[in-house]
Amino acid sequence: MSLVRVERRFQGPKRSGNGGYVAGQVGTALAERIGAGVVPRVTLRMPPPIEKDLALDADVEGARLTDGEAVVADAVPVDAAFLADATIDPVSPDEARAAEAAYKGLSNHPFPSCFVCGPENPDGLQLKPGPLGDGRTACTWQPSGDLVTDGLVDDVFVWSALDCPGGWTIDLEGRPSVLGQLTACIDARPQPGEQCVALGRYLGEEGRKTFTASTLYDADGRVLARARHTWIMVDPALFN
Repeated sequence: MSLVRVERRFQGPKRSGNGGYVAGQVGTALAERIGAGVVPRVTLRMPPPIEKDLALDADVEGARLTDGEAVVADAVPVDAAFLADATIDPVSPDEARAAEAAYKGLSNHPFPSCFVCGPENPDGLQLKPGPLGDGRTACTWQPSGDLVTDGLVDDVFVWSALDCPGGWTIDLEGRPSVLGQLTACIDARPQPGEQCVALGRYLGEEGRKTFTASTLYDADGRVLARARHTWIMVDPALFN
């Protein structure tokens, strides 16, 4: 067992942790124990508490993040084929920067303190996933040096960067949503300062759930990581 503490920097809504960051903690713990051909699927069971020690247990069968008796998030291994269609067609960094100019979160963000894409979090990743007009979003990302482990960007922050580019393919004004589930595979980690491109794609919706995908590319246009998400429509007032 290890302890995880979600510092305020890593919040999503003001009162809870960012879904991608928390899923990254749980998913990375499981990924270190499973073999090739399977990937972690993390389900968030409750808004992740911030500034509180949480217990993280993992073995080859799964991982759990708990707050006392309450399960915050859990993960199970699934076949990597689940992500076979999660790779989104790339765009150039210039096209991604042009999309950023139309990022809706700059003026009307349901969770402006979000670690990944919140304009009011100066210590966040500051991603600006803007629409490409075809159900996709795109943005650039140059990871800062404080996100590094062993010379490359830590897996947890790659999971984080895979989060919100998918979320902003949703009409978040009409369907304000939080991450409910994230399945991700990291093929390689970027270097700090590297010009990466993150893309999201809308896949569909069912009731209060919306389904999306995301892909992270490196400076040479190679796939670094892929993910699929399930989002749950919520009342933002209950989270902020």
